[in-house]
Amino acid sequence: MTETADRSPVVEFDHNSDAHSDDPAGSYRRLRTEHPVAWTEAHGGYWVLSGYDAVFEAARDDYTFSSARNSYGGEGLSVVIPKTPAPFHIPIEVDPPEFKKWRKLINPITAPAAVERMEQLVQHYVTAFIDDIIEVGECDMTSVIGVPAIVTVDWLGLPIEHWRTYASAFHALLVAVPGTEEFDRAVTQDLPMLEEITRKVIADRTADPKDDIISYLVQQEVDGRRVTSDEVFAMVDLLLSGGVGTTASLVSNTVVWLYQHPDVRQDLIDHPEKLERALEEFLRYFSPTQALARTVTTDVEFQGADMKEGDRVLIAWSSANRDAQQFDDPDEIDIERWPNRHTAFGIGAHRCAGSNLGRAMAKELLSQFLTRMGDYVVDLDQLERYPHQGTNTGWQRIPATFTPGPRLLGTDAAPGR
Repeated sequence: MTETADRSPVVEFDHNSDAHSDDPAGSYRRLRTEHPVAWTEAHGGYWVLSGYDAVFEAARDDYTFSSARNSYGGEGLSVVIPKTPAPFHIPIEVDPPEFKKWRKLINPITAPAAVERMEQLVQHYVTAFIDDIIEVGECDMTSVIGVPAIVTVDWLGLPIEHWRTYASAFHALLVAVPGTEEFDRAVTQDLPMLEEITRKVIADRTADPKDDIISYLVQQEVDGRRVTSDEVFAMVDLLLSGGVGTTASLVSNTVVWLYQHPDVRQDLIDHPEKLERALEEFLRYFSPTQALARTVTTDVEFQGADMKEGDRVLIAWSSANRDAQQFDDPDEIDIERWPNRHTAFGIGAHRCAGSNLGRAMAKELLSQFLTRMGDYVVDLDQLERYPHQGTNTGWQRIPATFTPGPRLLGTDAAPGR
């Protein structure tokens, strides 16, 4: 660690590095213990907020810590470091007060009442995906954890037959290493193709609305005018990105942890009513979205650090969720922990709009894993983690065996499989 006049303290830290991906929680712990607000020179330089108090304060100050797309730190998605080549996203890349009019359009389709109406769809897909493997007695559990992707695609009104491509492309953008074949294929081939498909559906629904989310969005108004097709695409692309990655990250981490802690797994099997509170603890502990970025709008002194206009800032939700100043025994999972003021869905105006749907999908997946294949055994030697864990952590391959069981639906119950 070195000290400089303009950026102090300066630490060696890169949440995109292999060393960080080897142990994200430990990497943040070391930083948080010494410097909950610190500057790193990685990726052109950025501040890292790793303490709960710093994260909480900054996330609620949209005037100073902006989410809006800008040219500081390069071109691309403003809420990640380094920026990735992605279309403009609404409303995550819009600041208040403009943010409110866009969030007002999203809230009705992600509110608890709307999610309750989706529960049958979620249950159907989870049941059908488990049906595909239940009679065999072995599987890669991530094949079932693909449910959030197909639910999101179906819910939006996009072609079900393309759900795998939507899942793999958006997944690669967040967890593949830039420069690898997987990342480059997603950016240069799959995402442009999917954008063309999505835009065609938007045009079709504008001309002939159906009963789906895209049809709802194309009929909305802002500032007394109909939203444009580009604005609808900006919202749909964000919903896709969130729907594909975060729930899969949470559930993949949780099922492996539960295998490693059979007493807790059995407790949840015997007492399914505990799952709802346990889910909040899994969200705190695994923090599916590890961190998101902001940009400083004006020179400011923030918790002892002299920040300058244009400085990039990483708000580390996952680190805040392990802060001993806020949580007792933060590096232990306590499924009875309550209250649980975790930051897994963010804080402030930009708090995740899809939190209710994410919870519903995760709860149904975990519930059916525990009730239908509760004795599953994970081959820990064959686990494959996400290669890049700076934004999402998790497992991309979870080989498992279990006692076979009966199908519950017909063989054609899950279109697009």
